[in-house]
Amino acid sequence: MARFDLTDFEWSVIQPLLPNKSRGVARVDDRRVLSGIFWRLRTGAPWADIPARYGPHTTCVNRFNRWRKAGVWDRILSAVSKAYDGDIQMIDSSSIRVHARRQRSKKQTRPRWMGRSRGGLTTKIHVLVDACGLPIRLKITEGQAHDGRSAQDMIDTVERGDLLLADRAYDSNALRQTLAARGATANVKPTPNRVAALRFNGRLYRKRNLVERFFNKIKHYRAVATRYDKRDDNFLTSIKLASIRIWLRFIESMT
Repeated sequence: MARFDLTDFEWSVIQPLLPNKSRGVARVDDRRVLSGIFWRLRTGAPWADIPARYGPHTTCVNRFNRWRKAGVWDRILSAVSKAYDGDIQMIDSSSIRVHARRQRSKKQTRPRWMGRSRGGLTTKIHVLVDACGLPIRLKITEGQAHDGRSAQDMIDTVERGDLLLADRAYDSNALRQTLAARGATANVKPTPNRVAALRFNGRLYRKRNLVERFFNKIKHYRAVATRYDKRDDNFLTSIKLASIRIWLRFIESMT
């Protein structure tokens, strides 16, 4: 088995979640193709450089795109993350540099979620993780997007009795009110210009390093650490695939 191939355990989890009704000619070996997709995800190499042991690179590209459109990758991520530990959840973002050859041209009209920030042209990854630092919600925005405003559609899993940890970029009355209405608690570091003192637990806040560890893990996948994909949905899918593997390895370590 090659270095980045799916392990027997990973395959045993993924296989039942794959589409089982194919029309016409039977699909080539799913495990081989998925291992090729994960090889490209881990190395960041062009699709055409996928080794021959995984079959034609066009098969890997087509499977990646077809299953993205069909929602297969989303269903797999939803299934493996179903048992998340939600008592404490953490939200944060990280900016990813866009490769020079993938930068937006004047002819492009479709949004690519690329924007100017201090690091140049970037895409920002937003993530909500559980108490173990495992991803629950993912999205991407332009690099200059405001973290607090980007959080509003990501916190639907934070429910009564739960605790949300976040840095001061998320300190807003709107976010705190949303959480309070659900019976959840916001342990968000207050901004220095806050007039009224807010309740803040520094000891619990230190647990937020788990979301930083998540970003360290997904940046081991070079197709995520640098954005090579022109399409925003393809780049987000790469992030989800990296998250699937992080979940699978955590589950395997617990069995």
